[in-house]
This record gives sequence, C-alpha cells and structure tokens, in this order.
Amino acid sequence: MTASTLRSDDGEAPPVLAVRALTKRYGTLVALDALSFELPPGRFVGLLGPNGAGKTTLFQLLTGLFAADDGEVAVQGLSMRHEPWRALAGIGVVFQQASLDLDLSVERNLRFHAALHGLTRPVASERIAAYCASLGLAQDLARPVRELSGGNRRKVELARALLHRPALLLMDEASVGLDPASRRDLLAALRADVAQRGSTVLWATHLVDEVVSADRVLVLHRGRLLTDGTPAQVSAALGEPTLEAGFIARTRAPKEALAA
Repeated sequence: MTASTLRSDDGEAPPVLAVRALTKRYGTLVALDALSFELPPGRFVGLLGPNGAGKTTLFQLLTGLFAADDGEVAVQGLSMRHEPWRALAGIGVVFQQASLDLDLSVERNLRFHAALHGLTRPVASERIAAYCASLGLAQDLARPVRELSGGNRRKVELARALLHRPALLLMDEASVGLDPASRRDLLAALRADVAQRGSTVLWATHLVDEVVSADRVLVLHRGRLLTDGTPAQVSAALGEPTLEAGFIARTRAPKEALAA
C-alpha cells in the first residue's frame, strides 16, 4: 500500500469516501472540527445540518476548492492530499449555486464537461442521450440553458455530474429554488442511480423531509458530527420521537442568540 492510498482499518477495499479528523478554520472560527466518517458504495446518505453547520465547507474540501488545515480525505482509497486529480475523477458534484453556461445549449454544456473528463465523442454522445432521455431533457438538447426552467437546469447539472459515471455524487443544497415536483424528480433520479450503478450520494440539506427515507443520515452542527445512522437510529440518538423534532431540538440557536 502506498502512502497516497488509504484502506479501511480491516484491510478490505476502501470505502467510497473516507473523511478522517477533517478540520478547517477561518481565523478563530472552526468551520469543521475533526470530522470523521466513512461511506460505503450503494447508499443514499443525507447530510443534515442547519445553515452554518459546515456542510458547504465540507463540500469545498471534498472537491478540492479549498485545502483542509488538518485531517485527510480519500475517494475510493485515493488521497485528496497526495493524488487530487485521481481522487476527483471519482466525484460528481452539483453545487448550490448554478454553474452552467446559460448561453450554450444543453448539449454543448454537456459535451464540454465530457471532454474535460476525456470521454470520446461516441461515448459522450451515448451517455448524453441516455441521461437526457431518463431525465426528460431529450427535447431540450439544442436549447440554450437560459430558456429552461429552474428544475430542468438542475436536471442538466445532474446529467453533467453523471457523465463520467462517478462513484460518489455530492449534492450541495441542490433543491434550493425548486418546486416540489422538480425536487421529487431530482431525488428519484439519484435514487435510481444508486440502485442501478451502486453509486453513493451525499445529499446536503437543512430540510428534514429530504432525508427521512435516506439509507443513512449524518447530522452536522457547528462543524461536528452530532450523530450518524438510519433515520430511526438518529431520531433515537437525538432523544425525540421523530427526526424533525430531534434535529430542531439539538440544533436550535439558544434564546440569547436569537434575541441578539
């Protein structure tokens, strides 16, 4: 085993994502505080936390936008610190803020991403057609992205994230601004990818209803992992009858902070 490859403690194949003692500071603010967890393949995992919990900071570190102060991230056993390009090749991401070129067509946006990942033109054509058909975008391939609804723009971003068939999909507050039907469709498409390809999805949100049916829920608060398990296990660990009640009780700002 090389220094740039991380394996699980029992010597078996590495998890899809391993986060170990990850720490990020901004001056005196500790955005992530020695955060550790592992994700196996074939799971839809909810990362649940209030605004300011550290979710976006975590995604910035996982995607290499910023460097951690301490700790380690590995994707499929590949260290983000030592082999960032190989590690990042196993990740697909949809950020909270839209990142499509609005003046390019849907197809040209997708082909540009496919080229960045080294996909041949025939492979790119096949995957673009397949993902756009499954997401209901086949009729929009020639349209400029700016003509699409918010929900369909999100679907284009998901198709783009899936083109290189990553093992790990990071979804950072991806439902912001979507209507209920679009949000439902997006979650259904991700669930289908988990079932069909055995991918792992890490879905960051502050909305409890988006993770109540997740395979696993991580609750993040003030940069620390409060609890981790199935929705039922997390509810029990938080000491409340429902996940929503437990989440609100454990992450609500103190009264004095609300009055400030």
